[in-house]
Amino acid sequence: MTTIITNWCDGSTYNIVVETLGGTCNTTTAVMTAFASTAWGGQSCWGPSGDQFWCTAVSGCPTTTGVQSFDICSVPSATLTVATTGGNSSSPLLYGLMFEDINNSGDGGIHGQLLRNNGFQGSSQSLLAYAAVGSGVTLSVDSSTPLSSAITHTLQVSVASGTTGFVGFSNEGYLGVPVNADTYSNYFWMKGAYSGTITLELVGNYSGIVYASKNITVSSTSSSFTYVNTSYASTQSPDGSNVWRLKFDASKVAGKSLWFSLVQLFPSTYHGRPNGLRLDVGNFLAEMKPTFLRFPGGNNLWVKLQFRFISYLFNEVKNRPGRQGDWGYGNTDALGLMEYLQWCEDMNLAPVLAIWAGYSLGGTSVTGSALTPYVNDALDELEFLLGPVSSTLGALRATYGHPAPYNITMVEIGNEDFIPCSTYATRFTAFYNAISAAYPNLIIIASTADSSCLPSPLPSGVWMDIHHYLKPSAFVSSFNEFDNYPRTHGIFVGEFANTNFNDGSQTYWSNVQGAVSEAVYMIGLERNSDIVKMACYAPMFEHFDMAEWSPDLAGLDSRPGSLTGSVSYYVQKMFANSKGDTILPVSSTANFGPLYWVASSTTAGTYYVKLANYGTTTYNVTVEIPTAVNVQSVASLEILTGSATESNYPLSVSVVPVSSTVTGSPASGWSFSLPGYGVGVLTVNSN
Repeated sequence: MTTIITNWCDGSTYNIVVETLGGTCNTTTAVMTAFASTAWGGQSCWGPSGDQFWCTAVSGCPTTTGVQSFDICSVPSATLTVATTGGNSSSPLLYGLMFEDINNSGDGGIHGQLLRNNGFQGSSQSLLAYAAVGSGVTLSVDSSTPLSSAITHTLQVSVASGTTGFVGFSNEGYLGVPVNADTYSNYFWMKGAYSGTITLELVGNYSGIVYASKNITVSSTSSSFTYVNTSYASTQSPDGSNVWRLKFDASKVAGKSLWFSLVQLFPSTYHGRPNGLRLDVGNFLAEMKPTFLRFPGGNNLWVKLQFRFISYLFNEVKNRPGRQGDWGYGNTDALGLMEYLQWCEDMNLAPVLAIWAGYSLGGTSVTGSALTPYVNDALDELEFLLGPVSSTLGALRATYGHPAPYNITMVEIGNEDFIPCSTYATRFTAFYNAISAAYPNLIIIASTADSSCLPSPLPSGVWMDIHHYLKPSAFVSSFNEFDNYPRTHGIFVGEFANTNFNDGSQTYWSNVQGAVSEAVYMIGLERNSDIVKMACYAPMFEHFDMAEWSPDLAGLDSRPGSLTGSVSYYVQKMFANSKGDTILPVSSTANFGPLYWVASSTTAGTYYVKLANYGTTTYNVTVEIPTAVNVQSVASLEILTGSATESNYPLSVSVVPVSSTVTGSPASGWSFSLPGYGVGVLTVNSN
């Protein structure tokens, strides 16, 4: 409707000022079209000024003046009536996380250790990230002085004869070392005859400003490596262009060398864990209230990781050899099996343990009797995780400080085995038979839902993993994917993300249109969460400017405040923070499309209604819950919206949910407007 707020007659001309509803109605064409259909006709209109227009009529002055209204353009509406009985149970694990080391999301990302290439792991050993400090210093990678059988290359720092002063080396981290007002823990191993002061510093790479400095006294020998650990406070750097430096008295080493290995620098970590996650990232992820963690991949599982699980889990980082990852860089595996499980315990996540199932990137599959060692290795890993302390590997776990078995309930066999489809049925069966015989209560997840890749019949109780990387229109078309799906096996949507615009071009940053399409799809998942047990966006994380895949849920770089949630992150957070126990029946005055919705309730009496508007026009929505009792009249409303291509960028976040309140009642409902390309969550709490 448009309201006439002022009107007057000037001779034979009728003049009015009208005020529109704004939005798509707020155009001169829309006002003139509507005004022309009135009894006065329409001569011309000017505007807008805000939401107001000035118009003149052609049929003279009416006999009736005063405030009047006429239609300008209709605003679509929907009344949703939510039942309080019936419906279906919703999975308690619905929204979680999937992690693999891609985009330097582990090393250089969520893992706290900030120095790059610290163990010279992977397929190429180079001086990447290192630089000499002072004159007369030469750096080299040495393979003749290993720290351990796992860390076989070390940094040799050679000092020319006659050199004096303090010299050493620096490490620039992952395109810069984040330097914040924090306390840093610093560890390293060194070898060579040296007794004296070592200075550790955090320094602006271009400014030369020293933000932290610590002098320690060290006594090392040439016969073995000496472990050094310390901590120190830092002041805040304004940017990410910083390096870590280690300096020593050159006069005491002139003409000789010192060796250094596994230099490690940690800021404060999540839950204060040694070798833990970054504190800021841990808190950021915990705010999503995820329920599970799938690890360690993902395509990065395709490097025969499982066969080497013992080296992957060693308690001491110096005994982890690392490996060349599938994404073009070396992985340290400092974020290892026990760190993943510590993450799960600290964030109260159900672990989804992925095991290597005989396929390696490039098309090589291990089958038949050749698969037996890998099946046995999977059983060894499970004994380490689940076995009593009286078992060999359960006892090893206890020596690592975790005598109680881990709470592992789900194991996924492989990753995306619709790619090596022809051999997966037999490989899956080999792992399934062995694991289910030893651990019958574990939920086994197949890495594909393609029936042509799976054994027939698929054993009872097995869940299936489905992955979708789609354009927005395809996600909207998949809204009802599981409406008529057989209820015989649970579904795990283990990876999904909008990765293309509707024209097929690649997206780099998650945008509003894509995130709304993901919300439409998630509403469909939630409506079917009797069989859709879990779902997670992927990839989860990136180090900006070091990414192989985009878009990603969140990311950071070395600059202060760079930790950034994508538009999709905030949609995921909205949904995971408002999850009910029961999906409720809803009747509506509108059909699905472009508006989509799902309603749920908790056992505590809270009602959630989630909506996604994939259209460009605002919807007026009323939510009624006529049989609800003992609920509050003031409901909370959270809405995320923006222009279709709007994105969040590092240090520039513009799309976030906005919270407000709506007053209503169960009978008359709670009314609000949901903008085009908008996602909303209405929460009605019990008294």
